[in-house]
Amino acid sequence: MAKIKGESSLSFFEATSIIVGHGVGAGILSVPYLASHNSVRETLLIVLFCYGFNLLLHLLIAELSYNNDGAQFISCFDRELFSGKFKKIFTWAAFALLGVSVIVNVSAFLTGAAAVFRSWFGLGDTWGVLLFYLIGAGVVFVGMKLVGICEKLAVSSMIGVIGILLVATLLRGTAPLPQGWRGFNNALALFGMVSFSLSAVMSTPQVVKGLGGETKRIRGAIAAGLAINAALILLITFITLLGVGSHTSEDGALVDLAAHLGGWVSIVGYVFTLLALATSFWANTLNLRDIVDEQTHWGRRLSWLAASAPCLVLAFLGLSSFVGFTRFASIIQVVTGLGIILAYNLSRKRTGASPLLGKFGTLPFQLLVMLCSLAATVGAVMKVN
Repeated sequence: MAKIKGESSLSFFEATSIIVGHGVGAGILSVPYLASHNSVRETLLIVLFCYGFNLLLHLLIAELSYNNDGAQFISCFDRELFSGKFKKIFTWAAFALLGVSVIVNVSAFLTGAAAVFRSWFGLGDTWGVLLFYLIGAGVVFVGMKLVGICEKLAVSSMIGVIGILLVATLLRGTAPLPQGWRGFNNALALFGMVSFSLSAVMSTPQVVKGLGGETKRIRGAIAAGLAINAALILLITFITLLGVGSHTSEDGALVDLAAHLGGWVSIVGYVFTLLALATSFWANTLNLRDIVDEQTHWGRRLSWLAASAPCLVLAFLGLSSFVGFTRFASIIQVVTGLGIILAYNLSRKRTGASPLLGKFGTLPFQLLVMLCSLAATVGAVMKVN
């Protein structure tokens, strides 16, 4: 077993929480609407299948990183995928595209948090953006260990919030759950959203480094993190369906529950949203900081500034269109995902071993992951009936 030295050592729960924190977010609040257009059976089967497919994908990424001493994607591409006289051009192009994708995503987290502060406390958008940036970027500035601790606390709090909603829904009375096959388009749309909600691919190398390359703990942390995310998706979905029933809308699970249970759910929604945005902010900026440092060798502090400051500037300028940037980020993620499969294939041949996946990393499973990723991308733009 290779011993990988990271910035800090993470406990098993901290590593698990980084996976949960990266994945959990606004996506899971959109799942109930799509689930209301599918039967309970399809919803359960899709979540179960998405868990299996995402487990393969994340372990594949973990093994690629493991084979490259815990490196992030761009360094792995540079070592495994790109070659020839255009190698540096390809590497820097991939770095720029992935960097921009993360920056626009994080700027959306900042503007989203500002909207919560405005609705909850009446705080101006500029002050809301700055407050959330100082809290979020300050945690990442301290380093990976504090990110792991904060992710752990935030995940525990989100589980508590969902527990409150579950009890309140069951005490209020429940609606019938949707039954019967509703069509392939509806199922594919739900598959795309669940896959998106489970994704924590960029945080996987952090787990590899934080756990020092210990393969059993890496496997366990990734499997547990994705399982917690899948459980949160199912809980939010069935709480909403039981509470709201056929009135589930595109406004998001917490908006629908607030209308059903009372205005106090809005406060719970604000807390959950801020926690979800914070966990995603920490994970994404930590990942981008390491990507910048690996590519430029500027050191962690300057790389932290390069990773976080452009997000703040973009949020202040108000240039981020959530829908447009989300589509842009999705395209980059698809291209990156295909690159990861190719890089993994070459890495596996180079090392002649598979410490994390074994036979589940062979070519048929690589192709399965690739096809599922493409299907999830199609599902993300599919309209429901």
